[in-house]
Amino acid sequence: MRSSTLAVTAAASAGIVNAAASSTLSDICTTSYIQQSLPDPATIGLAVTLNSASVTANAVSNTTTTGNFFFPDATISYCNVTFTYSHTGREDSVLVQYWLPAPANFQGRYLSTGGGGYAINSQDQSLPGGIIYGASAGITDGGFGGFTNNFDTAFPLVNGTANHDSLFMFGYQAHHELSLIGKQFTKNVFGMGDNKLYSYYQGCSEGGREGWSQVQRYADQWDGAITGAPAMRFAHQQVQHLYSNVVQKTLGYYPPPCELDMIANLTIAACDPMDGKTDGVVARTDLCKLNFDLNSTLGEAYSCAAAPASTNPFNPTPALPAQNGTISAEGIAVAAKIIDGLLDSQGRRAYLSYQPAATFVDAATTYNDETNSWELSISSLGSEFPVRFIELLDASTFDAGTFDNVTYDTLRDWMYTGWQLYEDTLQTTWPDLTPFQAAGGKVLHFHGESDNSIPTASSVRYHESVRSVMYPNMSFNESTEALGDWYRLFLVPGAAHCATNPYQPNGPFPQTNLAVLIDWVENGKTPTTLNATVLQGEFEGEEQQICAWPLRPMWSNNGTTMACEYDQASIDSWIYDFDSFPMTVY
Repeated sequence: MRSSTLAVTAAASAGIVNAAASSTLSDICTTSYIQQSLPDPATIGLAVTLNSASVTANAVSNTTTTGNFFFPDATISYCNVTFTYSHTGREDSVLVQYWLPAPANFQGRYLSTGGGGYAINSQDQSLPGGIIYGASAGITDGGFGGFTNNFDTAFPLVNGTANHDSLFMFGYQAHHELSLIGKQFTKNVFGMGDNKLYSYYQGCSEGGREGWSQVQRYADQWDGAITGAPAMRFAHQQVQHLYSNVVQKTLGYYPPPCELDMIANLTIAACDPMDGKTDGVVARTDLCKLNFDLNSTLGEAYSCAAAPASTNPFNPTPALPAQNGTISAEGIAVAAKIIDGLLDSQGRRAYLSYQPAATFVDAATTYNDETNSWELSISSLGSEFPVRFIELLDASTFDAGTFDNVTYDTLRDWMYTGWQLYEDTLQTTWPDLTPFQAAGGKVLHFHGESDNSIPTASSVRYHESVRSVMYPNMSFNESTEALGDWYRLFLVPGAAHCATNPYQPNGPFPQTNLAVLIDWVENGKTPTTLNATVLQGEFEGEEQQICAWPLRPMWSNNGTTMACEYDQASIDSWIYDFDSFPMTVY
């Protein structure tokens, strides 16, 4: 990772009557000072009780943070504050944590950060991003019993009984409360009085969905939001993780992981130069989708060494034996069907899928030592949703044999049922953002083009839904320009899920999004393209620009000049008609 001393113009801090300006970190980072700074819930519209006896305050000085995808390396000092609050009429306890910058470094900003999977926070991984840019930064445990406890530990209450309190907290309420408390707390700590405090949100994956939950519901609470690869359209997204498994089961072939990896690698190699630059990065997965024939990989050899088990919570895999062979017609059929996306038994589209050049994580198989064969390995992320959230069972996996009868239509029905059950809490696709736009808010939405966990086209779908709903009487170009004044979507070439991509290591990643958003909000500098840096690989440290949707990158002059071009056929390849459902899928 690159080290940065990036400074953002602190327009927000000009003219602030700051009672703590001459204070030091040690002055504000005491239990008594923090207790005195807790806000009065009545003044911020919350029916809660802040527990002053629960306050902890610990100063941390000159600690180095490195290796994060969402902010540059830096050395920071901060006050680590935690306390709890409870809701009036409930016997609950919600734990929040705020990092406060040293008074001399405070620049009149507040930042909320989100989680991933079924986690409502990223623990302390995202908080340094606030301190780097002169903001206090906060996380919440949602009332789930601690920062390491996820939403799925609280839902359902018992078999057959939904926990609606935890559902609403995870869906949107906890982050709303985190920000209302955090903003007033920040103003109190730094003696801001009635001066402007800029309020920001940053999150990716589930954190991206959480960001949209705030933008869609609480328009005047945010000046800007960064929503990366959002897990919106929650029911569709979670069930989508099972689609690859049903493809394998339906086609009767369970590819060795190495076979699908080789198909992905050959796809990357073939599609890399389609963007005009041969650098190991597929910047135009749309051209890949339109022009690359997977059948060209037939018979190519693959070989992978034995690998130990992985305990990655987003992609756990068992230990794998050495794998050697050649790509089969059956393997190609599985890959092609996965890329095509979910169709019901009548051939109607139910959902979209991953772009070509993304790896086939959901299709990972397991090896049976007794039968010496590869077998189905059901996605843990996918299985939990129908079990826990549709059947309301306090379990995370299917009972033995349950998956045997699951078909494409079953997946479609689970999506529709989940949509009905959680439309107002987890789907998070409300397309009319007029209040947010009217309040002057800005959204920086990004998504890795080779995301293998949340399909990139999901973000395109939402962006286009907002455009068509809010600007129905404008042409495509006119409405895109109007939307771009305050909401921009960037597809990151080669990037995986909320991260760089080991399969395309030379791809750039937008590590300074918060600086870009601050510049947009506070200084009026619209990001016509998005700053990005190659964080690994052969070109580490190289700065690149990412095109704003719907423009697509194309390189010329032997890969030395990049232009953002309009390509109608490519745009059309991202657009889907979900005719399997009787209602509009935003």
